[in-house]
Amino acid sequence: MDYCSKSYIPPETVTPYNIERLKELVEYGPHPPPGKTGAKYIIRDDGQRLDLRYLKKSSDHHLELGYKVERHLNDGDFVLFNRQPSLHKMSIMGHRIKIMPYSTFRLNLSVTSPYNADFDGDEMNMHVPQSFETRAEVLELMMVPKCIVSPQANRPVMGIVQDSLLGCRKITKRDTFISKDVFMNILMWWEDFDGEVPAPTILKPEPLWTGKQVFNLIIPKQINLIRYSSWHNEAERGPITPGDTMVRIEKGELLTGTLCKKTLGTGTGSLIHVVWEEVGPDAARKFLGHTQWLVNYWLLQNAFSIGIGDTIADASTMETINQTISQAKDKVKQLIREAQEKKLEAEPGRTMMDSFENRVNQTLNKARDDAGNSAQKSLSESNNLKAMVTAGSKGSFINISQMTACVGQHTI
Repeated sequence: MDYCSKSYIPPETVTPYNIERLKELVEYGPHPPPGKTGAKYIIRDDGQRLDLRYLKKSSDHHLELGYKVERHLNDGDFVLFNRQPSLHKMSIMGHRIKIMPYSTFRLNLSVTSPYNADFDGDEMNMHVPQSFETRAEVLELMMVPKCIVSPQANRPVMGIVQDSLLGCRKITKRDTFISKDVFMNILMWWEDFDGEVPAPTILKPEPLWTGKQVFNLIIPKQINLIRYSSWHNEAERGPITPGDTMVRIEKGELLTGTLCKKTLGTGTGSLIHVVWEEVGPDAARKFLGHTQWLVNYWLLQNAFSIGIGDTIADASTMETINQTISQAKDKVKQLIREAQEKKLEAEPGRTMMDSFENRVNQTLNKARDDAGNSAQKSLSESNNLKAMVTAGSKGSFINISQMTACVGQHTI
């Protein structure tokens, strides 16, 4: 939220419990000093409305029980947030606000999915509840944690996305170890830290913690779950798979597996869904927040970048790709020849030209997929493009195919 929000006014009724605080706000008036909040109007019990911009005498600032004070927004107030077009229930949700400088609405990355919001100039609306009934409805029915699971499809509409998701994929790999200084700093980002540091996985020659231990801090202790990573091979069986693709959580401890979009995304039975159902909306909100804080801090220390080197295949793969594309070109030339000589057989329900176009598309698509498969198999585990695609944070198999094999890489 921002300082411009001082024009949004929640009215507050004067009671014996808040009269001293409201007197202070009235004294500050509509232009409070930095770091303080003030008030704009006093509404007396006879309905008379006093504008604090024009009340110069301090006697006019007098408050009595039953008066209303229209004050500025404070940290922790509840507001309704909306992005148009409002297409489903989650297009308007309740948020607890934090007043911050500058004239921009800021919101958590995970909550942008149900709003369908991105940060390229989107405008959003904020509404401040004006009565106790409205505030109660916002608090009990519309708050973000209560909207994590959609009643429309009975699955989450919010999950871990982008940087945090990529960080989760990298931090939970079997060979990720965290040194003492970084692990201690990660603990500082953890809200519930009670001073008890978990024992390191490796003691000598220096203490090292695994990335999975970071998740042991965040996942609620009641949670048990078995999922599979998106690149899991069905041939891999047993409690510990060779590729570490079986995600096993027992009593809140991540024992095996690499986390990706399948576990942390918006699918039915994902970790967020299970936490929401088993422990409640606030636990799910806490899980999303802690995952972002802790993993983003680790990613900041660990770094991630992608370069042109991630899209270049080795010589033998490039040879296979060139061969695949050449064969496809020859096949298309043959189809053109057959079409020109009227030798091409029309497919059922299609004209000759439609059949020709369809056959050419099939040939080129198959070449793209075959070339892409060769390229993808050749990418090593350390390839950054592959890391993003397997994590589910950005990109797809088609992107790998086109960047590595088909678009601009092919030399004649």
